[in-house]
Amino acid sequence: MKHTFIIVLIIVLFTNCRQQAEQITVASFNVRYHNSEDSIEGNGWQQRCPVVCDLIRFNNFQVFGAQEVLHDQLQDMLAGLPGYDYVGVGRDDGKTEGEYAPIFYQKEKFKVSQSGHFWLSDITDKPNKGWDAALPRICTWASLSDKETGFEFYFFNLHMDHVGVEARKNSAKQVLNKITEMCSDKPVILTGDFNVDQNSPNYAILEGSSLLKDSYKAAKVCYALNGTFNGFKTNQKTDSRIDHVFVSPEFTVERYGILTDTYRTITADSKPQPNDNFPKEVSLTKYESRLPSDHFPVKVVLRLSK
Repeated sequence: MKHTFIIVLIIVLFTNCRQQAEQITVASFNVRYHNSEDSIEGNGWQQRCPVVCDLIRFNNFQVFGAQEVLHDQLQDMLAGLPGYDYVGVGRDDGKTEGEYAPIFYQKEKFKVSQSGHFWLSDITDKPNKGWDAALPRICTWASLSDKETGFEFYFFNLHMDHVGVEARKNSAKQVLNKITEMCSDKPVILTGDFNVDQNSPNYAILEGSSLLKDSYKAAKVCYALNGTFNGFKTNQKTDSRIDHVFVSPEFTVERYGILTDTYRTITADSKPQPNDNFPKEVSLTKYESRLPSDHFPVKVVLRLSK
């Protein structure tokens, strides 16, 4: 009887540990490409990068898709995210030129067994603009496994064109085709800046498929006080979600959040503001509210349904 109890206890503990290990925190984050005009407005990359990295680390994004990442930004993010590695290439030459759509992952937790990329176009294996797109667009993919449990899944990350309506429609169909061709019965996560919101017919192509569901709609707990694009405007609001995390039906979506964090920078008239209602040790100083990017990151906590 004693031995039976011990065996049952071991099974329960193993099952609980495995379920806990198979919970995964994922995200999509358009970090805004590095350009000089942002610096003029006080939103330069060198100022924002430490905030971006701290946000990612604090929220424990275990694997996430980023967009608009230039090569220098990629190097900065790797330096600011110890313990992370990435897969991805620049969209302009398939190496280091142009924006990446990289997949970052915690390398102690995950092993990448396969990875690759394809251009969102009829010509998928070399840099080019597809359909009516204004720019070359790329999708990065990886097959990852949890080093502790062996749990395997596919992760896709993309940035659809901001101009081409046909390009966005065909890109959505192309990604679904790739998932069907590549992933067999493995769970799938698709992140990205899709440049279409939840009211678009092109969003419906993805959300209405049998392959994927929108984690926003499926979440048990949803925290979304804004849409996902902000344009660096701290005092404006939108309900449009153009950054999405789609997941295959095997996943239970525990939590979904649009992270509207801000930070502060000093201004010419920054000075303490006395207030008689505060204890003498407390004062408020006038600063300017800033945003880490012109998009808010989307954080999703997933669990594999068994």
